[in-house]
Amino acid sequence: MNEDEQTPLIPESALPPAAPKARPPLSADASLQATLGLFGQYMEEEGFSENTRKAFISDVRLLGKFLGIGQPIGEIGTQNLNDFLNWLLFERGVPCRPKSYSRRVTTLKVFFGWLYETGVLYFDPSSAVVQSSVSSPLPTLPTEDEITQSLAITAGWRQKGDARPHLLLTLLLDTGVKKGEAMAMVPNHVDRSDPDGPFLYIRYKNPRLRYKERKISLDPAWLEVFDEYLRQYRPPDTVFTCTARNLEYILHDVAETAGLPDGRLSFENLRWVSALRDLRGGVEPDHIRERLGLSRISWRETKAKLFRLTDAEKLP
Repeated sequence: MNEDEQTPLIPESALPPAAPKARPPLSADASLQATLGLFGQYMEEEGFSENTRKAFISDVRLLGKFLGIGQPIGEIGTQNLNDFLNWLLFERGVPCRPKSYSRRVTTLKVFFGWLYETGVLYFDPSSAVVQSSVSSPLPTLPTEDEITQSLAITAGWRQKGDARPHLLLTLLLDTGVKKGEAMAMVPNHVDRSDPDGPFLYIRYKNPRLRYKERKISLDPAWLEVFDEYLRQYRPPDTVFTCTARNLEYILHDVAETAGLPDGRLSFENLRWVSALRDLRGGVEPDHIRERLGLSRISWRETKAKLFRLTDAEKLP
């Protein structure tokens, strides 16, 4: 991508430095119980959904029930985790559905991966845990034909005087930004110092999330749509002057006009499409991770799903 060769609108020296991931105030002697609050905080900062956070915390508590909630995290090894999984399947006395088992394996890898990456643990006991044979379901994404049809619809609305739907759809496809990131955009986050290589800067007000900040290359043709939108809406601060729900309604209206199932053109699905296009185009996986603003822990499952999606495309 050669992103570092571009000259930003604001000199890099004037930009707030990206904060490294802070080590949680824990030691290897800390108990499982002591980690729960900080683990929940980590997942919230990473953008895990509320339901996922609750499920993962519950899974760690269940591990505590098996090992003892006061068990020091530094004394938990791979064999302990495999014994725990075996207990879930065969000894607990409560049926463990395949999807629940798969999620609990993921919980272990996210939880201990977080402790290892932040330097609390010197090794990751979950790295050698037996993987679940059950995979989480793949998202149902719009096809390229459906994307082309949707773009034709928003282009038509643009010709009639409303550039916002086309701006939104092309932005999501081009950058893969999340809903909250789109809502936080301001006009000067678009660096057009090089018209042939513009960039979008993703910024976070919360200092704890500075490590998610990044710059994403933009299609130069998008600047024309952007300028048209600015003339029409004259946003006083953030680019999108409406609520996040209104942006969801826009995507819903596009999908409905195109005859697509409700939810097919969601923010999340378009983020997947953007990443999948990068993967098909030969972009290095780690560059895709950086473009999406994901930590290496969060990237594990995302990367696996992307490769499963590409494998599914090859099936007759």
